[in-house]
Amino acid sequence: MSDHASANLARLMAAAGLSVQDAAERTGVDQRTIRGILSGTQKAHSRTLHRLAEGLRVSVDEFFLDPVHLLYRRFDRWTNPLVEEVIEEHPEWFDHWTEADFDELHSHIGAGGPLTREGVAQVAERINRKRCLHEKLDVLMESSHAEVAGGILDLLYEKIAVVDP
Repeated sequence: MSDHASANLARLMAAAGLSVQDAAERTGVDQRTIRGILSGTQKAHSRTLHRLAEGLRVSVDEFFLDPVHLLYRRFDRWTNPLVEEVIEEHPEWFDHWTEADFDELHSHIGAGGPLTREGVAQVAERINRKRCLHEKLDVLMESSHAEVAGGILDLLYEKIAVVDP
C-alpha cells in the first residue's frame, strides 16, 4: 500500500460515517485488518484493497491518493456548485459512480467558466458511456476473445498515437 493508505482509509470511512465495525460489515474485511491498516502497522494485499474499495464504493486509486490532490478536488467542487444541484435532481444518472467519476465531472469547466446544467448532463453522459465501455472491455479481456479485443485496441491506439512527420 502507499504511504497515504491509512490516512485515505480513515478519510473514506469518516466521509461515509463508518466505524471500524461498520466498515468491516460493508467490505467483508476483518476488523483487525482494518485497524492494522488505519494504524499503519499492516499493509493490505491487493485483494483486500479491492474489497475495501468495492465496499466503500470508491476506486482503488483512492488509497494511493496524495492528500495534496484533495485540495484540487475541493477547489473543483467549489467552482462548479451547479453540479450538486443536478446530482440531486437526477440521481439516476450517477448510480454506481465512484469518487473518481465525481472528481472528473467536477473538474470540467464550460466555455468561460463553470458548467451549465446542459454541460453537467453532457459530461455525465460521456462519463457513463466511458464507464459502460470499460465494463464491456473488462468482460472481453476475461473472455476467449481477449487476444482479438487487445489486438483491435492496439491497432486503434496506434492509429491515434502515431504522429505524422
